[in-house]
Amino acid sequence: MKITVLIVGQRRGPLAPAVLEFEERASRYWKLEIVEVDAGTGRGGAPDEDEVRRAEGRRLRARLPEAEEVWALTRGGKGTSSEELARTLGDRALRGAPGVTFLIGGAFGLDRDIVQEADRRLSISAMTLPHAFARLVLAEQLYRAGTILRNEPYHKGDTA
Repeated sequence: MKITVLIVGQRRGPLAPAVLEFEERASRYWKLEIVEVDAGTGRGGAPDEDEVRRAEGRRLRARLPEAEEVWALTRGGKGTSSEELARTLGDRALRGAPGVTFLIGGAFGLDRDIVQEADRRLSISAMTLPHAFARLVLAEQLYRAGTILRNEPYHKGDTA
């Protein structure tokens, strides 16, 4: 099954090697596409957070794959366990679903409209995380989901 990660910003900074490592690992289990769109940080002065989110939302919307289910990563979303994520993705793959697109916002989060339009709102933490951390956690969880579905030894949690 295809999984697309649409993210505001580029992979860089101290987490970049870890993000790359887990994105490569996850791609062993999923047809994984990573799409980065420009951050809308504005020019000079304090940016208008709402306008930045709207601009980023337009760039994300323009890159949304057709027919894929859209899951917005947002602090206000529903939490899930690694096992639940694996089961949900596995079920979609078995049903022949075209894919799932995950959205990760920029410094100010995702545009409210794109969050509301998403098929699912998923929280990876009730805490606010930099989007680079969110990208790393998602990549690791996609890898973990693949190992759970294939009953490989990476996941040490309770799979019952």
